[in-house]
Amino acid sequence: MKVRMQFYAQLRDLAGIREQDFDLAEGSTVGDLLDQIYLQHPALRTHDKSILIGVGVEFVDRKYRPKPGEEISIMPPVQGG
Repeated sequence: MKVRMQFYAQLRDLAGIREQDFDLAEGSTVGDLLDQIYLQHPALRTHDKSILIGVGVEFVDRKYRPKPGEEISIMPPVQGG
C-alpha cells in the first residue's frame, strides 16, 4: 500500500524534501515506516526519540497501522511561549 510522508521544520531540512511516497506491506506500522525513512535519510535517526507523528489532525504512536493513501507527518516537538 502507498502512503505519503510529509516532513516538517528541521526534519524537512535534514531530509532535503517536503514529502515522499512509500510502499508499505499490509499490516505495517508507523515504526516500520520510520525504519524505511531512516535508511533513506540517515540524518533523521538522531531525532528519533523526539519525533512527533501525525495522521490528519491526530497524533499517533509508532504502533499505528496506516491505511492506504494516508498522509503521515513527522515533526520535531513543538515549543510554545
